[in-house]
Amino acid sequence: MAARPEVLFTLFGALEGLEGVGPKTARAFEGLDITTPRDLLFHLPHGVIDRRRRSTLKGMDFPAIATVEVVVGTHNAPRVRGRPYRVFVQDAEMEFQLVFFHARGDYLQKLLPTGQRRVVSGKVELFDGLAQMVHPDHVLRADEAEGLPQFEPTHALCAGVSQKLMGRAIAGALERVPTLAEWIDPALKAQKGWPDWAEAVRAAQAPQGLADLALEAPARARLAYDEIFAHQLTLALARSRARRKPGRETRGTGALQKRVLESLPYAPTGAQTRALSEIAADMASPRRMNRLLQGDVGAGKTLVAMLALLIAVESGGQGVMMAPTEILARQHLDSLTPLAQAAGVRLELLTGRDKGAERAAKIADLAEGRIDILVGTHAVFQKGVDFADLRLAVVDEQHRFGVAQRAALAAKGEGADVLVMTATPIPRSLALAQYGDMDVAVLDEKPPGRKPITTALVSSARLDEVVTKLRHAIAEGRQAYWVCPLVEDSEVSTLTAAQTRFEHLRAAFGESVVGLVHGQLPPADKDAAMTRFAANDTQLLVATTVIEVGVNVPNATIMVIERAESFGLAQLHQLRGRVGRGADASTCLLIYEPPLGDTAARRLKLLRDSEDGFRIAEEDMAIRGAGDLIGTAQSGLPRFRVADLERQAALMALAQSDARKLLHDDPDLTTPRGQAARVALWLMEQDKAIQYLSIG
Repeated sequence: MAARPEVLFTLFGALEGLEGVGPKTARAFEGLDITTPRDLLFHLPHGVIDRRRRSTLKGMDFPAIATVEVVVGTHNAPRVRGRPYRVFVQDAEMEFQLVFFHARGDYLQKLLPTGQRRVVSGKVELFDGLAQMVHPDHVLRADEAEGLPQFEPTHALCAGVSQKLMGRAIAGALERVPTLAEWIDPALKAQKGWPDWAEAVRAAQAPQGLADLALEAPARARLAYDEIFAHQLTLALARSRARRKPGRETRGTGALQKRVLESLPYAPTGAQTRALSEIAADMASPRRMNRLLQGDVGAGKTLVAMLALLIAVESGGQGVMMAPTEILARQHLDSLTPLAQAAGVRLELLTGRDKGAERAAKIADLAEGRIDILVGTHAVFQKGVDFADLRLAVVDEQHRFGVAQRAALAAKGEGADVLVMTATPIPRSLALAQYGDMDVAVLDEKPPGRKPITTALVSSARLDEVVTKLRHAIAEGRQAYWVCPLVEDSEVSTLTAAQTRFEHLRAAFGESVVGLVHGQLPPADKDAAMTRFAANDTQLLVATTVIEVGVNVPNATIMVIERAESFGLAQLHQLRGRVGRGADASTCLLIYEPPLGDTAARRLKLLRDSEDGFRIAEEDMAIRGAGDLIGTAQSGLPRFRVADLERQAALMALAQSDARKLLHDDPDLTTPRGQAARVALWLMEQDKAIQYLSIG
């Protein structure tokens, strides 16, 4: 692998080299994830203390921080242990006290000699009508006070690291800041009025007031952009590297697709037609496709995926559709079967449950090309499962499949194209952060004939009315879901909640009516419970969020979500999408525990008033933050030190187009700007990108 450029050596040394930082302190800094001078530079202040000098405290609103020159008066040492030591001082217009606890008199006499002038700075409060400064932050002679900054930055701290130590360490790191060549496009930098990198770091670490702490402040915006740009450049490198891998030109004849479209009672939406033509163009090109198909609940991703799989079959190859769980794989089988029959192609299912002769027969047929389209779980990754000619792999529900699985799947077919489907609408900035290495097709229209779902907020006090409403609906032949709350972080208590609700409803409706499904059930039991519900053998399904994704029972028209305020917006939207799949009008009841907080009320009302998943996702991110939205632990989202994904979404799109353009003009980053961008990748610790560059 390439070596780190010499110009950055000083920033990646040990912290111990900085003034005032020994081995013990360096260990303390690890609590803030700071291990090098570089990390210190990007640990930006979150506040600023105004230390500008004033002539008097008179007329100030207390409590407040003040810096003032005083004449030291009498010392009042405590007679009783534990009482404070007081020093009376006089500024230009009034007298006040400096107060010290557990202080030694001889030390204070030296620090504050009676009759002399000193500059004191600290927090002033009123106590019994008297102004007091308890333990001043600074007591300085007039000549020393010249060195006191007018604005003192404050940083996030941890055990063993004080503001004073942080300030000293950062000052030391700032002395090591090198001058770096510019990696930002000159026109963009001029348009935004951004400073050079070194200047930006110094300015961001020395705010001259609150305005300098704002995200829009030029120094901060520049540093945020650098971080996002390096991240997007890494994704762009991954994308161009994937595209360099030869794909295969897969062109359909349109014959099988035509049969499917003629069998449908409706015409595809404009969004479906557009997405399919983008996919078809990708498949026909000699480059390998790596595309994300993003669609809201019920936007018709399955049809688009099937038509894409038929392009593979029309060209003489095979396709595979992968789902994260057996329940979902079976559902895809059910929804694809009528389409496959219309096209006259052979569709089969392969899961971990297939055993013995049956499995061996399927695997032989697959290898000999007698199966056109395979639907499966990760069982299709296993050794010994081989395709005659795999052209297209469709992966459902992206966030359950890592990059490694995508690669393993693509390896099953020489240059097979990959299409990833997700039903989770993601705000554009997050889609760019998470899937920036992919091209994105969006389905943002609902197929005709889907009726809107009526959503209502119901207080938990009216639970009995809900049960009565369900009783009527079930008597009329309808089915319903009852989703139980997420209880704190414990799977166990969530389970107890589901179990208790199940028993309560079983007592009300009778044993044969109510089913239960949750994450802790063995897969076979889970499937059995789902199958009974899908076949209308049970009419009410009590569930935890395992049914969030992909369950399709057109006869289910009521979705009850208990303690709706404990769910995220996107998740509620997903759950609601489980109903409204048939011809009948559907209802979603959001049961909440009053009183509702402002945020929860805002979330639930938005859901009540909108069915647009993309709008809901944008709002959800504004309310909860990006990490929460997709679960930071498994989100694959970058951990930015300076940039704020939610509030700097526009920079993400800018950085993506900038990074892609740079690579288009300079694929190996060898021009002066390309070389500077390499340094930026090292500076931002984008090791993956550096690896891509050194492998070439």
